[in-house]
Amino acid sequence: MQIKDSVFIITGGSTGIGKATAKLIAEKGGKVLITGRDKQRLESTAKEIGALAVQADVSKEKDVLKTYEILMREFGKLNCLINNAGIGGKWEETFNLSLQNFLDVYSVNVFGAALMAREAAKIFKLQNYGNIVNISSTAGTKGFPNGTVYSSSKFALRGMTQCWQAELRKFNVRVILVNPSEVTTAFGSDERVERPEVKNKLRPIEIAHTIVSALEMDDRGFIPEVTVWATNPF
Repeated sequence: MQIKDSVFIITGGSTGIGKATAKLIAEKGGKVLITGRDKQRLESTAKEIGALAVQADVSKEKDVLKTYEILMREFGKLNCLINNAGIGGKWEETFNLSLQNFLDVYSVNVFGAALMAREAAKIFKLQNYGNIVNISSTAGTKGFPNGTVYSSSKFALRGMTQCWQAELRKFNVRVILVNPSEVTTAFGSDERVERPEVKNKLRPIEIAHTIVSALEMDDRGFIPEVTVWATNPF
């Protein structure tokens, strides 16, 4: 796809991978709508990169619908949804798993992504064209101790991605899954404070480049899934 003049929604776009991706797309001439829950941080990022800010929580259906109402009013179309919003929740041992932790994490990582994709798919079916990029994790390819809730939510996102690929290809819709390993972002911080860059760890820009590079492939082909590792994180 051509990034220039294409319209993007990026959820969780005020920090980390979402912000880096929005910035890179805007620099390439794309039109970007970013969502997030922190109004002040969201509007500051939008001003910095030249994006449209919509305060929204993807786990709330009314916010999802509001996002698309604003999108169509402002741009009249959508070329790509980037499902980036995600939370880690609490790292619990199997003996201490709580239903509330599952509900909190799944409401964003699974249900929120599905609601956003549902509304995008409606637009893409009418247009007979579109792109969805789901930001998962290497935790969605292999579990780890105390990661039952988070890891299973990313496995679910991987499964949904494969379902959407099977359903939407006939409408010329490309659905791409991106699995980053550890990235130095605010992920896991209750205060959403960005971690400092570490020389041998992945930065948000590496993931942003991966997303944009995959999208820039000619529309006749697509990359179903890509995993990004730090070369030598040890």
